Amino acid sequence: MHRILLIAAALVATPAFAEANPQIDYPGFQMLTASVAPARAGRLLAFDRFQAEAAKKGTLLLDARSKDAFAAGHIQGAVNLPLTDFTAESLAAVIGADPNRPILIYCNNNFSNDRAPVRVKAAPLALNIQTFINLVGYGYPNVWELADVVDYNDAKVRWVKG
Repeated sequence: MHRILLIAAALVATPAFAEANPQIDYPGFQMLTASVAPARAGRLLAFDRFQAEAAKKGTLLLDARSKDAFAAGHIQGAVNLPLTDFTAESLAAVIGADPNRPILIYCNNNFSNDRAPVRVKAAPLALNIQTFINLVGYGYPNVWELADVVDYNDAKVRWVKG
């Protein structure tokens, strides 16, 4: 299944075509994704370091999952802004005036439970990837991502329901 997706993605990515909608820029997205990849590789944090960074004053722990998933459970201290609601204005309202503010992100695929509210997504479509790309694309370069897979029932996670 993953091979089919990768082959289909390669076929879609290669043809030269003019985008019919001037508000959609797939080649621009491809360039952004390629430029973000090296930075992201160095921004993956082990769980203990992720927690230590989250405890620092001024750091934003951002949960980009849906409002329903967030309400069903999230890491203590997280702020919710669903990826589908990302705009320049909504991000500025949540992140604040400093574009270099440290932002920590996590997603469903950081949890081993694979049940609501953290159903595991297809690995190439994990929300962390999209969130990282979007944050950098909107001008927030100081993004850090939880690298580990943890059980949200582990007391160290400090999982909050509701």
